[in-house]
Amino acid sequence: MTVPELPDVEAYRHGLLRRVSGQPLERLRITGFSLLKTFDPPVSAIEGETLTDVRRVGKRIVFCFEEVADRDEPLFAVLHLMIAGRLREKERGAPIPRRNGLAAFDFPDTTFVLTEAGTKKRASLHVVAGEEALAEHDRGGIEPLAADLSAFREQLVLENRTLKRALTDPRRFSGIGNAFSDEILHRAGLSPVQRTQNLDEAEIGRLYDATQAVLSEWTDRLVAEAEESFPDKVTAFRPDFAAHGRYGEPCPVCGTEVQRIRYADNETNYCPRCQTDGKLLADRSLSRLLKDDWPANVDELEGS
Repeated sequence: MTVPELPDVEAYRHGLLRRVSGQPLERLRITGFSLLKTFDPPVSAIEGETLTDVRRVGKRIVFCFEEVADRDEPLFAVLHLMIAGRLREKERGAPIPRRNGLAAFDFPDTTFVLTEAGTKKRASLHVVAGEEALAEHDRGGIEPLAADLSAFREQLVLENRTLKRALTDPRRFSGIGNAFSDEILHRAGLSPVQRTQNLDEAEIGRLYDATQAVLSEWTDRLVAEAEESFPDKVTAFRPDFAAHGRYGEPCPVCGTEVQRIRYADNETNYCPRCQTDGKLLADRSLSRLLKDDWPANVDELEGS
């Protein structure tokens, strides 16, 4: 699993807006003791108040209550799903699952249940007052779909980093994570370990175009699906992806087996023919084990 990214969060946002915009949040039930990170304003301050909007701040879903009784400032409930948190639409008043349930947002006609798989509970909910407090949850990256080429280039080359790390840095680009960075780099035909300050103008242009295309295509697709049914199967492993989650499967462009670089709990997927001129990038675990037997390029790998 991976943190829901820009297209996924936009799908959640549109799904919520379509179903409960303009309705009161009757009750917010919380059973996950680690979920709520704030105490002032209390959760009770938004109960009974009308949901006026749903925003996206990076990878966060923001429930907006902009006309709250006896308050001069709007209130916001900022939900970060992290890796394993998911929202699911249920019948009104549905119980919160004992095993992995964290909270339930009760509206007049429906309930959205928040669950988080696994033992590490990392999802978070902040209730904050005012736009300034909300802005503290913005990591500062530009919105990739709203940026022109000049703004994109400026953020990209600000530091000399790998393309993978630059694209997934929320201080540079908002909402891009492990999965969609793989898809963007595959579409651009660029190596995930290429350094940002080593790119020429043509390569920067390709990367910009790929970022716009991949994020737009998937956002449009997932938002359209959310119009029909609330997104309850958000995943980083989609059968229509070109690279991410497709280790060992054929690249849809050239047929070469997709490769990976593993680190910690994540992995980067790439096509060696389309992205690295046939070179295999060192996988920490396998390359250390095999040492001199680690193939230098895809031809050696396919010939072994």
